[in-house]
Parts: sequence; C-alpha cells; structure tokens
Amino acid sequence: MRILVLEDDLGIGDALSSGLSEMGFNVDWLTDGALGLHAPDTAPYEVIILDLGLPNIDGIALLNHWRSRGIKTPVLILTARDALPERVAGLNAGADDYLCKPFAIEEVVARLYALSRRQRGQSNNEIDFGTLTLNRTNKVATLKGETVALNKQEYQLLDLLLSHPNKIFSRADIEESLYSWDDDIESNTVEVYISRLRKKFGKSLIKTWRNMGYQLDEKPKL
Repeated sequence: MRILVLEDDLGIGDALSSGLSEMGFNVDWLTDGALGLHAPDTAPYEVIILDLGLPNIDGIALLNHWRSRGIKTPVLILTARDALPERVAGLNAGADDYLCKPFAIEEVVARLYALSRRQRGQSNNEIDFGTLTLNRTNKVATLKGETVALNKQEYQLLDLLLSHPNKIFSRADIEESLYSWDDDIESNTVEVYISRLRKKFGKSLIKTWRNMGYQLDEKPKL
C-alpha cells in the first residue's frame, strides 16, 4: 500500500515514515502544504495522512482543494487531542477519519486498513481468490491452506492484483504502486516479481496482455 504523509513536525513525520515503512508500506513524506496541492496526482496513493497545521497551505485548504477536483483518496487527519474544532472542520471538509496526537503506529496501521477496506467495499482484511487467501493484517498468503512465503514486493504486487481483479496494470502502474519516490527500480523488476508469483501460485494466475500489462486470470483450484 502506498501512503502519502503530509506532516511538518520532523519527529512525527520521521516516526510515521520509518514506522510504516518497517511494517511494509511505501511512504512518501512532505512537510509543506504547498507541495501537497498536486501530490495526489503523482502516484496511486491508497490513503493520505494529513496534518492540519501545515506551513504555507494548511490541511483544511488542501482538503477543500482535493475534493473540489474530485480526488477521492481516503484522508486520515492528524490533530491535537484537544482540537475539537479542527477535527470537525477536517471531517466537514472531506476527511474520512481522524487520529489524535500522540498516537501508536499500530493504531495508524489499523485505521489505514479500515479506510482501505471502506474504499474497496470489503468487510475484512482477507481477500479470497479461489484457494488463494491474502490476509492484509498479518501480510500472509496461503494457497490451499498452506502458507506461501513472500517478500515485501511479492506481497505488495499480489495485494495490488487481488484488490483490483478486473484491472489491467501496466508496468508503470505497478512500479508506482510498489515503490516510493526514492526507491531505485531495475528495468526488469516487474517482470521478475510476476514470474515469482506465477511459480508460487501457478502460471495461469496472472495473464499478460501484450503491450498493455498484467491482470489476474484464473483462480487457483483445489
């Protein structure tokens, strides 16, 4: 899951960025509201974490701008515990949830998954595709009840495909979902991870569309 964080407090921003990265998220972090105006257009973010007290352009103005442009990415706002007017203003401006400072990284993760489920119309953190199950809470994939070992990129690619089973993803789409701004990407990276998933779950799991990209194809069978 790729996350955009807008937080000008360096301590909080670093804790969020490093903590979420360690838990398997791809994080892009900005400290200035002006830089956030068009940031949601630069990558397929699944959730935006937004501090309201940003320099130059505050969080409420950003929210109003994004929603007026039709950007529907779920937004989790960060506020001080006693800032009730800010929380109300943020929700009224189009935020989907809020979290009071200070917070535990585990609660941030739980709220990110809740917002993602709501956006995708899912009731829990498990995705079933035939005999393949992906648990997004503990980041474990099973095939016919047996755990299949995945590294971070393999898990994220499988999560992406399972979450959008009818969509054809180009190589650029996949790279933008699996990597943040500072990551180095080899030219054949996507093809390598597609090949690995086919070896682990069956060649028919992922279909290649010539000059277009990749899409889930056949469900693994018993």
